[in-house]
Amino acid sequence: MKNLESIKRIVVLQLTSLGLLMLIAGYGLAWYKFYIHVVKVSFWNKGNWLVIVIYGILLMFFTSTYGGTKIGYLKAFDVFLSQVFSILAANLISYAQLSLMSEWFAPVKPILIMTAAQLAFSFVWVFLADLIYRAVFPPRNLLLVHGDRPIDDIVRKFETRKDRFLIAGKINISAGEEEIQKEICERYDGVILWDIPTVERNKYIKFCYSKSIRVYMMPKIPDVIIMGADKMHLFDTPILLTREYALKFEERCIKRVIDIVCSLILIILTSPIMLVSAIIIKVSDRGPVFYKQVRCTINDKEFKIIKFRSMKVNAEADGKARLASKNDDRITPFGKFIRKVRIDELPQLFNILKGDMSFIGPRPERPEIIEQYVKEMPEFAYRTRVKAGLAGYAQVYGKYNTTPYDKLKLDLTYIEEYSTWLDIKLMLLTLKVLISPDATEGVDSNQVTAMKVEEGKDESTL
Repeated sequence: MKNLESIKRIVVLQLTSLGLLMLIAGYGLAWYKFYIHVVKVSFWNKGNWLVIVIYGILLMFFTSTYGGTKIGYLKAFDVFLSQVFSILAANLISYAQLSLMSEWFAPVKPILIMTAAQLAFSFVWVFLADLIYRAVFPPRNLLLVHGDRPIDDIVRKFETRKDRFLIAGKINISAGEEEIQKEICERYDGVILWDIPTVERNKYIKFCYSKSIRVYMMPKIPDVIIMGADKMHLFDTPILLTREYALKFEERCIKRVIDIVCSLILIILTSPIMLVSAIIIKVSDRGPVFYKQVRCTINDKEFKIIKFRSMKVNAEADGKARLASKNDDRITPFGKFIRKVRIDELPQLFNILKGDMSFIGPRPERPEIIEQYVKEMPEFAYRTRVKAGLAGYAQVYGKYNTTPYDKLKLDLTYIEEYSTWLDIKLMLLTLKVLISPDATEGVDSNQVTAMKVEEGKDESTL
């Protein structure tokens, strides 16, 4: 198994490297054939290579950030989408660089042709590489070890990636430790530990670790908190420190500077889009352009969030707070469009500039919905340890209809693993989320606002 994993990594590295080299070669061809003749800067031979190397570094940075190197790990379309963003970002920056060197706008046609060729190559290469990966490495046979809580949700999640995982067996912890250990060692490549009591879970983790068996474990809230703990070596035993504050002073300062600069730039760039949207909303039904609602940010401080109105006037006339559902008849025709492409969120740039929100952070919730959540999940209050955000971990790695408990774990992961680089990475990844269709999918009709804990269940299983 260990050798197989090494082979996998080598194959993925080779496939990724070959694809990137071909894309970089395309840029090199465009440089030598077109742009070397228009730049005003004189290069010796190695200087030309330096220009290509800089492009390669840019491309590799964006490809790594967006996940374009994760062949076999992500779905083929997701890898291709990641490479699309990487190519566009690298080429845009490179074009700006070429224009600076030519002291005027460089000819755009060659780079457009190069971009089209790179995208076409990327599409063919990614899907071909995915086919090779699947042919060489079949999905893992996994054993699902579970308790009394329903397993439909986790089974459904793993079934969305049949190319990587196959739940070949299921066993309840009531079968006993000896029987489960025997089953684990029999014919499986890994084990899924799904929502079982911590004491039981720890036994199987240590057993699998001793047998070099892979474990897929759904973390509990304390596990997520420990993720961000600092390691201390003051004594002759390891110590983990969880701090009483979320972000350090210098981190808050850098975060605020980024928010002010980026919000000002985006307000200027998107002002034509906001103006046109405002006119269409006003003309369509003569209702108000903006929708203002009380939300909560850091330390439960209340503020009024601003969005373009996407629902009919008096959509919640009954006074009940509820999430938008699939095919929600309260959403206007134009509202469906602006929600799909996230134009309705643009006015929140003013909330960010004002300081009510940040670009990245847990999404702000309404006070009454927070009250519902806290009743069922007291840990939900932990989200307000940082300022609310326009987008966050839960939006990048989750969906609109991800269960509240899973969203909470994602938000807490962001808080515990915070860094300025993580903010920048999530801002870049948010662009990719904007065109992912399932990211804006409404909640199912049977999904409640706050996930209720089943009666009789020990809270230690959460």
